[in-house]
Amino acid sequence: MLENALRFLTLADANVRFVLFGSLLIGATGGLLGCFAVLRQRSLVGDALAHAALPGVALAFLLTGSKALPVLITGAAISGIIGVLVIQLIVQQTRIKADAAIGIVLSVFFGIGIVLLTHIQRSSAGNQSGLDKFLFGQAAAMVNDDLKVMSVLAGLIILCVVLFYKEFKALIFDPGFLQVSGFSARLVDLLLMGLIVLTVMVGLQAVGVVLIAAMLITPAVAARFWSERLGKMLILSTLFGGLSGAFGTFISSLAPRIPTGPVMVLVATFFFVISALFAPQRGLLARWRRERQNAARESRQHFLRACFELMEQLEEKRPLALGEIAARLGWEERRTERMARRLRRAGSIVGRDDGWELSSRGFEEGLFVVKSHRLWEHYLYYRSILTADHVDRPADEVEHLLTPEIIARLEEILVREKGIDAARITDLHVEDNLYRQGGRDA
Repeated sequence: MLENALRFLTLADANVRFVLFGSLLIGATGGLLGCFAVLRQRSLVGDALAHAALPGVALAFLLTGSKALPVLITGAAISGIIGVLVIQLIVQQTRIKADAAIGIVLSVFFGIGIVLLTHIQRSSAGNQSGLDKFLFGQAAAMVNDDLKVMSVLAGLIILCVVLFYKEFKALIFDPGFLQVSGFSARLVDLLLMGLIVLTVMVGLQAVGVVLIAAMLITPAVAARFWSERLGKMLILSTLFGGLSGAFGTFISSLAPRIPTGPVMVLVATFFFVISALFAPQRGLLARWRRERQNAARESRQHFLRACFELMEQLEEKRPLALGEIAARLGWEERRTERMARRLRRAGSIVGRDDGWELSSRGFEEGLFVVKSHRLWEHYLYYRSILTADHVDRPADEVEHLLTPEIIARLEEILVREKGIDAARITDLHVEDNLYRQGGRDA
């Protein structure tokens, strides 16, 4: 194993160089075009194209008798394009949805390809054809001529993406703007599909028709976790794809019997798992942390609001007993005590021998939460969105989301439309409410 690792790292073996650079090209181009396929919601088109290409490979060999990669890729490209056209025809001329059309074309073309491969293997040239490598890929079979063809195709793909980047971006996010700008959305879409066809053709030999879709989708989805911007997503996806090719080649070189293509897919999946878990904004851990922070903030604000409302009801100022606060919140006393201690450490409440009371900081936050709750209740009620009996729960959910700017806007609306004094806003549900007739719905 050490000898194989040194042979890979020194790049002394020409076959290692061919496989490494070929895998890099496959991963990078797959990641690049995969972004557009994923954002265009064409993730499974690559899978359909790969399976649709198999009959083209077999027919190209039957017609020419040549195993040269340019000949086989030409046949695969023609067959793949026919598959795309058949998918579009089915969608346009029938009521069948795109996903069902993709499934039909994928299975039918793949079945035809298997039949043709079986026929070839049973013919006199079957033992010499080696076309079955297109099923699961055989990166180790790459030679210098194959690498040249793949390099030309990859360069053409990258050049087209650079030249038509703005058009592809408009096609994904605003096809109407693209049409108004004088471009045909249909032609731009066909160009994008053509590039995806070329990308699939580049990766067929190393990854195979079964797994090539993974090299299109997985790096792009992994990159999507890290950025909301298309340019950054393209760079990251290309990087993930290229690294998947490089590391996949390295791992497979350590044990020659391990095929390179499947290992590349596994490495890309590793990048996806890491991204899904640890991406700073969209990762699962980041989401879990935000949910915990939001839940803690809501519990804190509920506690402070309960304390503030209890203080309003007292005829004389005194510390609040833990049982009073727990009853107001509907919590168990143990949970209420834990929250009280947490807020005391944060400086929001002060503990006394006979109870708890708000600090100046806690009073300000409690006042803001109460004001947010009541303003939103009044807004829902006076805009006839909900009746007074149904505004409390929506206000509970929204009060934690309102910002000072939104509160100022609500105050302006209520003062202008209903003449409500925002400085004296009261509980909508009490009998002596200043702004309801007799405490009943107006």
